[in-house]
Amino acid sequence: MQNLTILGSTGSIGVNTLDVVRRHRQSYRIVALCAHRQVERLFEQCIEFQPRYAVLGDRALAAALAARLAAASCPTEVASGPEALLRMAELPEVDVVMAAIVGAAGLPPTLAAAVAGKKILLANKEALVMAGAVFMRAVHQNGATLLPIDSEHNAIFQSLPSDYSGNLSESGVLGLFLTASGGPFRTMALADLDSVSPEQACAHPNWVMGQKISVDSATMMNKGLEIIEAHWLFNVPADKIEVVIHPESVVHSLVQYADGSVIAELGNPDMRTPIAHALAYPRRIAAGVEPLDLFQVASLHFERPDLERFPCLALAYRALSEGGCASTTLNAANEVAVQAFLEGRIAFTTIHLVIAAAMDQLPATKVLDSLADVLAADRMAREAAEQFIIAKAC
Repeated sequence: MQNLTILGSTGSIGVNTLDVVRRHRQSYRIVALCAHRQVERLFEQCIEFQPRYAVLGDRALAAALAARLAAASCPTEVASGPEALLRMAELPEVDVVMAAIVGAAGLPPTLAAAVAGKKILLANKEALVMAGAVFMRAVHQNGATLLPIDSEHNAIFQSLPSDYSGNLSESGVLGLFLTASGGPFRTMALADLDSVSPEQACAHPNWVMGQKISVDSATMMNKGLEIIEAHWLFNVPADKIEVVIHPESVVHSLVQYADGSVIAELGNPDMRTPIAHALAYPRRIAAGVEPLDLFQVASLHFERPDLERFPCLALAYRALSEGGCASTTLNAANEVAVQAFLEGRIAFTTIHLVIAAAMDQLPATKVLDSLADVLAADRMAREAAEQFIIAKAC
């Protein structure tokens, strides 16, 4: 029996994780469920899974949830705030932490899980984008286990040799291919991108995701963040990581070998597959996903990304090459820009301008040695991005 904390239980990754757990109750027990503001969904999850703890970001909402659970005779203890998230990630009785809080807010508890030596199922790519060196050092020094949940990185993990130790040449690996759907605007005329709405940007053709990651998919910043994540996960330089647009989202990523082989992981676009793989690794368990029907798929298409259409992708390569705090700046400015777009304050085509402005303004030479360093760089980038947005509106 493995005991789980789910950071971000009411989001799409959290809901899918609970669906896998639901199918294997004899093997997994939920100890803590953590959410931001979705009280109703968290209440339903607590009633079904009876966790020992539940956490919400807001104290008033937590009090309301506690009252409802008490009235329903549910013994779950309710807490609130960032400190409670840290506690849930560090609980001695917890074996596995699903890190699925979106954005920079997920970094502190995910890092706490690493310091506590947990098995971490990493769905929060920002932990590595913002603090790659700090996070990986914590993983190695404390004996934590890190398994990727992003479908692309999970596919690479499955396609690499089982004894891969971070050395490409020793493993006969030439490079990695990260696949991307191309999002909803892959074929839209460039002139029309200025006027796209948040609703259009969030209408992903293949995946059901939250607003922020859906916009990131539309700009392909999600793939840029995944390039940085792959660099830290697999110790691969930027020039050995290539993005390929694959509209069907059936091939989830590929590894190219020196002998001419290319090994890929294929499957239906369903996040329960990588979740189940990481949850049970090295075993295989049923995820509730239909087997891939190759005859129905019939054909697969691949194309190079157009950097004029997807300038955020080029910014991510730039951040990785600059090093220092550049990736932290990239991530923070992107979060500010995406939120401004969702609020109708900037156009879709202004998102990459906000990010570039922050990167131009803030030097990338600062080395990040601690969480405090990372958070300070994150704060400066957010301020720079917001100032650019305000100036552009004047």
